[in-house]
Amino acid sequence: MNYSVIPIEKFKKEAKRLVRKYPSLKKELSELTSLLQANPTAGKSLGNSTFKIRIALKSKGTGKSGRARVITYIVTENKMIYLLTIYDKGDFDSIDDAILRKIIKGIKAGL
Repeated sequence: MNYSVIPIEKFKKEAKRLVRKYPSLKKELSELTSLLQANPTAGKSLGNSTFKIRIALKSKGTGKSGRARVITYIVTENKMIYLLTIYDKGDFDSIDDAILRKIIKGIKAGL
């Protein structure tokens, strides 16, 4: 499908913080990029072209169900996948819909 995977600044900041805690995350994010390029709609649909993907943190020693979550946003017309946010499930259970709408509105304004 040839989609471009683009992390937004919020994602980069959050990922940098988590990589310090969990060094394996760097490799796991690289694997996620490859997965998304092959299958842009990977994960659980949250509606409005957004998806939640579970990532196991090998550095933490547990499986996918209790660890990191990545929220993606797909713009099909431009073949772009935006990495919106990443969080450790130990820090939050979920992300607020209002925050996601605000982030997506900012992306749409830049297109």
